[in-house]
Amino acid sequence: MATVDHKADSAHFGPVGLSVAILVDIMFALNVVAMKVVVTATSPLLSVALRMGAVFLFCAPAFRLVPGRNRALALYGFLNGGLFLLLMNLALFMATNVGTLAIAGQLSVPFSLLLGALIFGERLSSRKIVGIVLAFAGVAILVFDPHILGEIPAVLIMAAAAFTWGGATLIQRRLGGIPVMTIQAWNGLMGAAVLAPFALIFEPGTLAKLPQASGEAIGWFAFSVLGSTVIGQGALAWLLQRHPISTVMPLMLASPVMATLFASLYFHTPITPVMAFGGLLALAGVSLIALTKEGVRGDGSKPSEVNQTRSS
Repeated sequence: MATVDHKADSAHFGPVGLSVAILVDIMFALNVVAMKVVVTATSPLLSVALRMGAVFLFCAPAFRLVPGRNRALALYGFLNGGLFLLLMNLALFMATNVGTLAIAGQLSVPFSLLLGALIFGERLSSRKIVGIVLAFAGVAILVFDPHILGEIPAVLIMAAAAFTWGGATLIQRRLGGIPVMTIQAWNGLMGAAVLAPFALIFEPGTLAKLPQASGEAIGWFAFSVLGSTVIGQGALAWLLQRHPISTVMPLMLASPVMATLFASLYFHTPITPVMAFGGLLALAGVSLIALTKEGVRGDGSKPSEVNQTRSS
């Protein structure tokens, strides 16, 4: 039997909701710095496998089977805790100027919309279509920056990560009513289970080097586990369970801007004029998408209704 969670339909953000949204922005932005430091100090596969293993251990007391929803939880964990982080880590490992990756990461929003249209039959208004075009154009402009030509392979992998995250977000919208810590426990379990075997096969010997990791890398690893994954993703899940995605996403627009600035300051990499223009164009597209009212699905219901029902 399906019941309606009226909290999920609330478009009003009070002081608590706004504070949580700002916290998510900061956690996600700083995580770009954290993951780059950790990946450089260790390796792409092992670092993310250890991260998700640590997330599972931290959230293990909340792990439980949820009748009728275990497949969705497992798929969400595979996409968000496994494939997305694997692709993102590979991109960070390859990139020198990680600010370009923060710009490419904005494609997760238009990808989420396109997947929603294909899978759930959500209709795209003309404003959202324009927003999608602008977002992709902003990222495409990066190709014309001679200072970051060497970053293009990493940007393409980051775009694939954004596509994966967009798919995970659609599943996340269907997990209303499940405790946040339970979702993160599944996230950690699936991520570690998917990535650990590949890390052991393709990165032999890296595990033995972990005791030599610097205090900086250990500190950023701890932040990535607790700050970004447990707190950041958990808080985002909390928001999406209580508000429509069209209400939440506009407040997430500050994250890529913060990430670009934090990365530039921390790693002393430049923000070129082409980067700035492409980033602003992509941000304008994402803003247009996020600030446009939700359309209607093919079955006549609103997209946010996907997140308003749960099995009892």
